[in-house]
Amino acid sequence: MSPVALSALLALAAVSRVRAQTDGTPTATTPLVDKTYAWGQQPYQVDPLDLTRGPQQGYNICNSTTQNQESMCQTMVVNHIDDFCLWAPPIPNSTIGDTEGEEVAWCTKPGYGTRLMPAGALQGMQYLIAPDYIMLTGFVDQSLIDMAPDDFGGELDPHGADLRGNPIGGLLYSNAYPTTNTDNSSYTQVNEWTEYIGSNTFCIKICNPQSTNQLAMCNNRYDLIGISFNCPSTPTNGTFEVCDSDDMDPVGVYTSDGQTITWSQPNVGPVTSVPYTPTPPASSNCRTYASTDLFTALPTPTGASASASSGGASATSAPSGNRSSSNGSSASRSGSAGSASATGAGANGAGALKVSAAASIFGTLFAVLFLA
Repeated sequence: MSPVALSALLALAAVSRVRAQTDGTPTATTPLVDKTYAWGQQPYQVDPLDLTRGPQQGYNICNSTTQNQESMCQTMVVNHIDDFCLWAPPIPNSTIGDTEGEEVAWCTKPGYGTRLMPAGALQGMQYLIAPDYIMLTGFVDQSLIDMAPDDFGGELDPHGADLRGNPIGGLLYSNAYPTTNTDNSSYTQVNEWTEYIGSNTFCIKICNPQSTNQLAMCNNRYDLIGISFNCPSTPTNGTFEVCDSDDMDPVGVYTSDGQTITWSQPNVGPVTSVPYTPTPPASSNCRTYASTDLFTALPTPTGASASASSGGASATSAPSGNRSSSNGSSASRSGSAGSASATGAGANGAGALKVSAAASIFGTLFAVLFLA
């Protein structure tokens, strides 16, 4: 990690954390991560409970009647480099800190009853296929998916302090699992996943439901140290590539003087130092694609978002400081984003891509710091 990125990491992590686990918040009767539904058998809402954070804001039955740019669909898919969704806000110019429980699915293909990412939103990414997970990291013009342009972002996962998940009731499915699946219309629910998004960068990682390493690979307890540690990868802005990859080391696990050591993020208080530098796992068999071949059915940006994004997404600087909400109130975490670069390899290709049973993972130089 560069001195600049590390300095940003330490400065931003010094902001005190707020842990809802200690405030007596009532939890859901059944944790979101334990709610399982076959594809097409989801209830209208998986969490209608009116607890401290209120009921689920969106819905889980999504179809052609909900396919529009105002959709509140909270059932999303992650399949291939050309066919996936990201969680993002439902209202323009929002911050993740203010809306983490309300995020909706923004997808790259129609047919799921969701919103579609506008053309040009995705500006480069690396799709890694690892033995225990699939991970996409990259660059996004976040203003086109209703995020404030200057939002440092946050971390989303199916847990949360009250076990209702962020977003509340959010479900995720994939036709990449089981790894032997050859039917793109057959979907498996993925219960362990994590997403980081902010500073015009993103990472979505889904863990193999059949793996015994799900909790280690999709650990949501290291949110303050961000993308570089949780999603080690090497995406390049302007390049779209798919690679096979080894598994990453579990977050917090590193080797020093021949000994394997586990570092834990503090439960409370600031993170003042991190004792190791994340290393992207080995990758191979990389193939590059043109975005025009991958994303052929996306709408043209319109309105305020299009105007705000006229300069394009940028992730080449390292902003730092408290992440604030759009109304001026301070969010409970801080974040920063550094640049990411890598060398693409492989031949050009086009068309829908079926996930192979090979390995993958991402190693990124993003210094994004987020909250659960």
